[in-house]
Amino acid sequence: LKTGFLKWKPDYDSAATEYGKAAVAFKNAKQFDQAREACLREAEAHENNKASFSDNSVPVTVALQEMQRLPEAVQLIEKASMMYLENGTPDTAAIALERAGKLIENVSPEKAVQLYQQAASVFENEERLRQALEMLGKASRLLVRGRRLDEAALSLQKEKSIYKEIENYPTCYKKTIAQVLVHLHRNDYVAAERCVRESYSIPGFNGSEDCAALEQLLEGYDQQDQDQVSEVCNSPLFKYMDNDYAKLGLTLVVPGGGIKKKSPNAAQDKARGPAAVGSHADEEEDEYSGGLC
Repeated sequence: LKTGFLKWKPDYDSAATEYGKAAVAFKNAKQFDQAREACLREAEAHENNKASFSDNSVPVTVALQEMQRLPEAVQLIEKASMMYLENGTPDTAAIALERAGKLIENVSPEKAVQLYQQAASVFENEERLRQALEMLGKASRLLVRGRRLDEAALSLQKEKSIYKEIENYPTCYKKTIAQVLVHLHRNDYVAAERCVRESYSIPGFNGSEDCAALEQLLEGYDQQDQDQVSEVCNSPLFKYMDNDYAKLGLTLVVPGGGIKKKSPNAAQDKARGPAAVGSHADEEEDEYSGGLC
């Protein structure tokens, strides 16, 4: 980088190469602060050289991860993704955003959601819809896990629209189930019912087991029948969804605590009157009077 009488301009290209070697050496020696600094100097040399962007976000990320400075690592990866976009490599930009999301997911789920949504947007602009759906799915699950249900409902609707666009109808049915569970946890029965009604336009939905289960679920919820709701939510169709949505089903409670179905014996005893109840109780007592064995 030094200049002199015979060298008027710094040799940024060679400097970048040397900084890169230094970064690797520092990382191998577990001197992560120096490794981070060398990586940043390498990036600066590339920028001064007006060269196309060189990815040194991986060693920087490793260094900062070892130093437990994840927010700073994510910030640098975001900056790298912007440079990728400016240099015409959007796919790499989206992959970098996904990497940042995975890195920060356990520390800051809110930031991870934002990164996944950005990655999905980049993939969607590039018409790589399957990759966009993968990112949206991660964002939706994190939103449900964080009980940000209003945002989760919007995210699931976007997923469902894209699945419908690529004609993956069976997955649309599953997303409808997830939507209904989210709406019911929001105590918005009207939105849940509208969601099912709108799904009748999806080929094959009307008459499917998903449709029948949802209709039964809404009926039980509307009638405050906790037994019916629990029966539907404990069916394999609901239990084998993604864990975050399955938990929504298992924890769904109807308004007011619901009503319990009376047992057939109780209904018969009521019809026969108090005397019949007494004789029925005596029969049960006599049946076990000699012990269970």
